Amino acid sequence: MASQREELSLEKQMSNIQEEARMILPGIQALFGFQLIAVFQEKFSKLPEFEKHIHLAATTLTLTGILLLIAPAAYHRITEPHSVTDKLVKRSTLLITIGLFPLAVALSLDFYLFTRIVLESAQVAAIFGGIAFVALVITWFIWPKSQVQRSGS
Repeated sequence: MASQREELSLEKQMSNIQEEARMILPGIQALFGFQLIAVFQEKFSKLPEFEKHIHLAATTLTLTGILLLIAPAAYHRITEPHSVTDKLVKRSTLLITIGLFPLAVALSLDFYLFTRIVLESAQVAAIFGGIAFVALVITWFIWPKSQVQRSGS
């Protein structure tokens, strides 16, 4: 059975973009908060320097993701507050899509650190972190792209 397709107005597309960002941001902001307070925990001080740097990288990548997810709203407010253009929709979509990549890396690095602390094995943690990254890339990028290619859009 073929799926139905409906073209959305620019206004509806922008509304969807804003709603998607509103759904994603609270979780990312909570993650960012936990990343920031982690450095004040006793176990963090016992991590090797290399793993402290991994945490710094993950926190920086989370901040980068937040920056890219909020950028469309700031861009819209400053450049075209009273209208929605095709350019705005395309740039917003691009910024959000790009923003997912640093988040995938940050989540994978954080999962590595979490697993490293729980299991006390850097090798097993690296495997878990790698699996997390692959799973995120597949579900956030590869699978959606394959659906677009399959539908011919």
